[in-house]
Amino acid sequence: MHAHRPGLTAILSKKGSVLAVFAAVHILFLLLLTPRIAAGNTYGDVSLYRDWAFLGLNEGTWQGVDVPWVYPIAAMFPMLAAALFGPAQYMLGWFLLCTVLNLGAVLALLTHPAVRFGWQAAYLWLLLTAILGPLSFSRVDGLSGPIVVVGLVLAASHPAIASAVLSVATWIKVWPAAVVLALLMSSRAWLRVLVAGMAVSAFMVCGVLAGGGARNLLGFIQAQGERGMQLEAPLTTPGLWQAVLDMGTHIHPNFAITTMEIRGGLADPVGALMNPLLAVTVVLISLLILAATRRKTERLDLLLVGALALVSAMIVFNKVGSPQFMIWLVAVVSVGVAVNGWRWAVPAATLVVVAILTTLVYPLLYMQLLIGLNPGVAALLTARNALVVMLLGWAVLKLVGIVRPGRTHAEAPVTTRLVAPSNR
Repeated sequence: MHAHRPGLTAILSKKGSVLAVFAAVHILFLLLLTPRIAAGNTYGDVSLYRDWAFLGLNEGTWQGVDVPWVYPIAAMFPMLAAALFGPAQYMLGWFLLCTVLNLGAVLALLTHPAVRFGWQAAYLWLLLTAILGPLSFSRVDGLSGPIVVVGLVLAASHPAIASAVLSVATWIKVWPAAVVLALLMSSRAWLRVLVAGMAVSAFMVCGVLAGGGARNLLGFIQAQGERGMQLEAPLTTPGLWQAVLDMGTHIHPNFAITTMEIRGGLADPVGALMNPLLAVTVVLISLLILAATRRKTERLDLLLVGALALVSAMIVFNKVGSPQFMIWLVAVVSVGVAVNGWRWAVPAATLVVVAILTTLVYPLLYMQLLIGLNPGVAALLTARNALVVMLLGWAVLKLVGIVRPGRTHAEAPVTTRLVAPSNR
């Protein structure tokens, strides 16, 4: 008799198999970065992070305290952690920090009882990390993403701890605030969620105030307001095509924050509308989440759909639109797949295409767009932006489906709820 051989699914579902793929992905990018590491160089925005960290360490000038900064104050923590390796090996330190946090996200997906499709979600996370690798390992978003994964996974069993984790991520890069808001709106333990988030924020604020940085505490918000419509932002698309067709717009470099913006034509009036549109959209989505809490729906389902809607809105109605923003979606969709499996196949498949298009545009073909306004690259970017808008639409429609009278959402296979306050 032949010994029984495990099928492909049985092999792929083993924790060891997932960790082997994790190792392969990270070793690949370490090898790609090795020439830069060996030469003492960095990649992408990591050069800025190194400058900021050693400006504080060597000269005592701290970003967000002594001078205005584009990031919240806790973004300095990982930058200082990478500095432990010294200026010459800073890129290695940053890469290892990304690796550790990515491992934490994968283990959370694989081991937490709140998820039913953990290994599938872990593979999705690794696939998207690999596709977006040039961004995942060179932007602070690559650190906040895995932290958000851990926070979302913890939300079902430990909402207060989840709130604290997500609040720390928010003080690294603002976008997880959308996830905190979704958790606050959807959780029965909303008071504990609120108190935990406020405690983390109070710690951060007190730290800045103690350093004499009161005037720069919210400098990252002011910096966003002063920006123009960035080249890659979803609603910059009409202005981008005006530039491609030479119809009154042009690309303008913003040297202060090393971005490229579209000026003139439709870009200026659209830019003026971004913050009001974002505010209105966030309010409407929050109201939908609150209305959904009155229906018979699993709160973890509601959290994830609400988080996707809010995070997508923060990208669609944003003047910035940097390519690394796709990492925000990766975090939420990965946990959505972990909890719901095939029910989140549409956003998962859409996000794979979004990631591929994003990497094609930046960094692979970016100079052709920037210098030559290549219509083919502009078309790729337009398709990517349309798919991001579609993700927002999918999430909003899901919320409407929960709220709509006569619709029961209890058929979800999720058994975990966002509270059980009576036994804690």
